[in-house]
Amino acid sequence: MNPRIQACFAALAKKQQQALIPYITAGFPERATTVPLMHGLVKAGADIIELGVPFSDPMADGPVIQAAGEKALAQGVGMRDVLGFVREFRRTDQSTPLVLMGYTNPIERYGLERFMDDAQAAGVDGLIVVDTPPEESQEIAAMCRARAMDLVFFLAPTSTDERIAMVATLATGYVYYVSFRGITGAGHLDATDVLAKVSHLKKALPMPVGVGFGIRDAESARTIAQKADAIIIGTRIIQLLGEGPVDQAVDRASQFVAGVRLAMNQPR
Repeated sequence: MNPRIQACFAALAKKQQQALIPYITAGFPERATTVPLMHGLVKAGADIIELGVPFSDPMADGPVIQAAGEKALAQGVGMRDVLGFVREFRRTDQSTPLVLMGYTNPIERYGLERFMDDAQAAGVDGLIVVDTPPEESQEIAAMCRARAMDLVFFLAPTSTDERIAMVATLATGYVYYVSFRGITGAGHLDATDVLAKVSHLKKALPMPVGVGFGIRDAESARTIAQKADAIIIGTRIIQLLGEGPVDQAVDRASQFVAGVRLAMNQPR
C-alpha cells in the first residue's frame, strides 16, 4: 500500500472519520486553475485528490466531466502537463495523496514504463485506469507494487463475489464502489441499497471502500459515510467550477467541499 494513502486512512480511522476525495479534471476550467484548486480543496478538508487525465473518448464519464475534459484538451493539456501539475503541487504539499484517474490510451501513448517511472517521480500515489479490468491488470499491478503506487479498481452493483475476490487480490489503497449502474453524474442514489452493498464489500475486502457516482451534496455524503470509508465526489464539483467566473472557481469548489467535510464530521 502506498505510504501516503495508508497514513491518510490510518489517521482518519483513529479519529473515526472517513476520507473525502474530490475528483477534478486536470486543466479545467483553465490550466492555471489546477494546482491552486488542488491546494484549495485540501485546505477545505479534502483528504485525497483524484486528478482526472483528459481523454477524447471517456466511456465512463457523463456529459459534465466529458465537457470538462474536452475543454482541457482544447487547451492542449496532456499527460506531460498532468504530471507537471503533480510536481508543482508537491513543491508545497508532501502529505496529501494524489491519485490519477484516466484511461489506457494516454498511458500507452506516453509509454507504460516511462509513465510509471515519471508518475512515481512526480509524486503520484495511485492510479485508476477506468478501462483496464482486473483480468488484464496483472502487468500494471506489478509495476505499481514495484513503485509503491496503489492501483484502485471499480466495483459495481453488478459485481459478483468472484469479481470481488479477484479485485481483492490485485487492488491496493482503496476500492472505488460505483453506487449505481451508468455513467458519472447520472442516476438516483439509493442510500439503503448502497449501504447494504458497502457492508458486504467491507467484509470481503482487506482495504478501504470508497463510494462515488451520485453523491452530490453534504447530506448524501453524510448518509453514505455511515458505512463507507471514503466519499468520492466529482460531477458536482466540476459543475461548480464551470458555473461562474473562472477567478472565483477555486472558492466555489472549496466552499462546497468544506460544507461536505463539515457534514461528514457531524456525529451520527
